[in-house]
Amino acid sequence: MERDDFHVLRLSRRVDDHVGARIRLRRTLLGLTQEQLAEMLAISYQQIQKYETGTNRVSAGRLFEIAQRLETDISYFFDGLDPSLAPRELPHGGRNRVAIDLVRNFLAITNEDQRTALANLVKTLRSDAQVAELPARSA
Repeated sequence: MERDDFHVLRLSRRVDDHVGARIRLRRTLLGLTQEQLAEMLAISYQQIQKYETGTNRVSAGRLFEIAQRLETDISYFFDGLDPSLAPRELPHGGRNRVAIDLVRNFLAITNEDQRTALANLVKTLRSDAQVAELPARSA
């Protein structure tokens, strides 16, 4: 997966979570239960739960219908959302194959002692590399 694709997915997830939280807020402001809203939309209350938690995405048509039932404009669900706050890049750039393989292989180690020893080794190597990068002191 390309780094840009990863950022788009992360941003989409944040939007889904925000919209779900706004649905919940509006519903509770109107004093409605999940069951009551679900009945208005002819869907299950579990589906409302999934929308509100961001587990399921809300289609444009469904969001329009929810806005009508909750007596608000569709833009209400996006209020307070700042799409320019893109997620920070991972330190390895999200593309470093070696880092991805390292994590994948590390997680495959089932022996806890071996995992701890490997983690300590990596910390030691990192510390040694940081010391090597320090400028030499003049006497």
